[in-house]
Amino acid sequence: MPLKNTLKVHRAKLGLNQAEMGKRIGVSRQTISLIERGDYSPSVTLALKIAKACDVSVEEIFYYEEDNDEGDA
Repeated sequence: MPLKNTLKVHRAKLGLNQAEMGKRIGVSRQTISLIERGDYSPSVTLALKIAKACDVSVEEIFYYEEDNDEGDA
């Protein structure tokens, strides 16, 4: 999955655990965990809510990386 994030770092700066962050933005702890692991790409709305809760821009938390697993063929 090419969408990467630094949510865990920003959440730690705020001193919040996953459950507290989820409550702050209206999602479950599991959703925060999935996003941090890169197993779930949030909607634009959710990404904006996360950025607002962290008081940073969306680009400071989420960034796109191309997958380069296609080999040399």
